[in-house]
This record gives sequence, structure tokens and C-alpha cells, in this order.
Amino acid sequence: MPDETNPMSVLKPDRPVGIVGYGAYVPRYRLPGREVARVWTGGLGGSPVKEKAVAGLDEDVITMSIEAAQNALARAGIDPRLIRAVWVGSESHPYAVKPSSTVVAESIGAAPNIQAADWEFACKAGSEAMQAGIGFVGSGMARYVLAIGMDTAQGRPGDALEYTAAAGGAAFLLGPADESVAAIQGSYSYVTDTPDFWRRAHETYPSHGDRFTGEPAYFQHTLSAGQRLMEMMGTTAADYTWAIFHQPNVKFPQRAGKVLGFSDDQLEPGLLSGLVGNVYAGSSLLGLTATLDAAQPGDRILMVSYGSGAGSDAFDLVVREPIVERRDKAPLTREYVARRTEIDYALYTRYRGKLLVE
Repeated sequence: MPDETNPMSVLKPDRPVGIVGYGAYVPRYRLPGREVARVWTGGLGGSPVKEKAVAGLDEDVITMSIEAAQNALARAGIDPRLIRAVWVGSESHPYAVKPSSTVVAESIGAAPNIQAADWEFACKAGSEAMQAGIGFVGSGMARYVLAIGMDTAQGRPGDALEYTAAAGGAAFLLGPADESVAAIQGSYSYVTDTPDFWRRAHETYPSHGDRFTGEPAYFQHTLSAGQRLMEMMGTTAADYTWAIFHQPNVKFPQRAGKVLGFSDDQLEPGLLSGLVGNVYAGSSLLGLTATLDAAQPGDRILMVSYGSGAGSDAFDLVVREPIVERRDKAPLTREYVARRTEIDYALYTRYRGKLLVE
């Protein structure tokens, strides 16, 4: 349990909690960064990412969440009626007033005897849903909770976000640690009022503070959360096999890892942001699925999310033996990354509704 007299106490539930099942989903369509550069800069300046994943005409946060949830259930092997909460974290819910979570719960067979809600906190909406799920399971209020982080591409035409804002995410079924593929040792959150990224009501595209999004936004929160969790757990970078950070681009997580003492070999496999773009609420969670796909029993993982506005959630996990038999029960994250159909900018504008036709 947390020490209520210590404001820097690690968050630990009364009962051990772990990840019983996990699943990823990434759309097949890919917009190359060079294609965005061709349209807006004549190809000058290059691209911060190789390509980004783009949702198709029939895909949104709900449909993609259902896919990821089904993968998580396949790995967990449980009856969905045993789930007591379904939470979807996103900043691109398809409805302003109508929950995504109820549709997901109904579609996977978990409704109606559950709690359902949509979560928001920019890019860490999925990790805060996970943290709340740990509390639900750890307190005994629920045996299983499904926490999802999923987003679609949002970016003003010609803006830097258009290169990196992508689509995809992940789902995690939280339950008793003794049933899990990865046990959660503890977590910690660090938040301040740092307005580096925002979108007011009725605005189509988000705005951002350019370089302000790095310092004091991303790095202050990511490094503070990661460092303080390690201090409270009594660990250093050398104690971890893997480290996962929110990936708005390739350079930010590499720099954060280096400052905290991690080597490039410890960073999440492939740094998915360089291949599929920044998937917002699903970024660090998608990195965790890729890591679980490659991890071995006994491996220790540090995951640190980041959400603009601003805050970070840090998690300490240890991989358990069941990962060996369960990971192949659903598509691996790298298989979704490899499954690709390249599109041009014109098709991208159609898929994302950037052309207004009256």
C-alpha cells in the first residue's frame, strides 16, 4: 500500500496485480513521411519518421479498440463476462457525446454487467486507465479490468504533427498477478499544469507549443516520473531488461533513456514511432506490447507514458512464465507493422476527411 504520509510514495495495490492478456492493433495503411514533405515543402527538410499508420474509411477508435481487445482476450483465455470494467483512453473518440467504451464492451461480449467509461489525458489516457484498473483489481472490486489506449491521426495539414500523428494502440486485460504474463510491481504519477498541447471545443485540429513540447513538457515529466519510481523501487537502469517511453518522435525516447542511464539495446524493440508514427494514447502501450512479444520470463520492464497538459505515469513490471505460451495466441505487434499498404497524400486526405465536400 502507498505510504499516505509520503507525497512521493510508490502506488501499490493491496493485492498483487498483473497483465493477464494484451493485444495491439495498427491499421494497414501507411503514409510515408516523404509524401507529406513532397506536398508541403517540395521534399526539402526530410521527414522525422519513415511513415505513419492511417486508419481506413471504416476504422475509428472504437473499431480498433475492439480488435485490440479481442487480441487481449485471446491471450488471456477468459470469459469476457468476467470483466467488470471496460475503459477506453483516447483523444480522438468518434463521438463528442456517446461513450466508446460501451460499444467495445458490447462487441466483445462483456456487457451489460460492467462499469464502462472513456478516459482523457492527451497521450497518457491509456496508461491512466491501466493505473485505475490496477486499483480496481488490487482492491478486490474486480477480478478483471480491460484498459485500452487508442487513437486516430490528428494533425493540421502542413503542420509538424501531420508527419507523426498516427493511428493504432493497445489493450491490456488486468487481473490477479498469479494469472499474469507480467506482474506489476508498482507505479507512480507526476503531473503539472504545463500547457504544451491543446485543442479547444469545436476546433478541428490540436495546437502545440513547438519546442516547448520538449522542455519543460515531455522531458521534465518523463524523466521525473521514471527517476522517482526507480528511486522508490530501489532500482537503477541496470536492473531493467527493457525501457519504454512515450514516442512523439524517435529522438525524444532515445534522449530520455540515455539521461536515465539506459542503453539503446534496452529500449523498446524497433522504436515503433519511427515506423508507424505517434499513436498518441496508444504510444507507450503499443511499445509495451512489442516488448512483451520479445521479452522472456524474468525480464524487468520500465514503462513511462507522457500526456500533454501535462503528466507521466511510470510502471515497473516483471515478465512471468505464461508469456511463453500465450504470446502466439494473437497477432504480434511487429506483424501489424509489417502488414502495410502505402497510400499517397490525396488518399490520406480522403481517409481522414480533410477534404470538405458540400
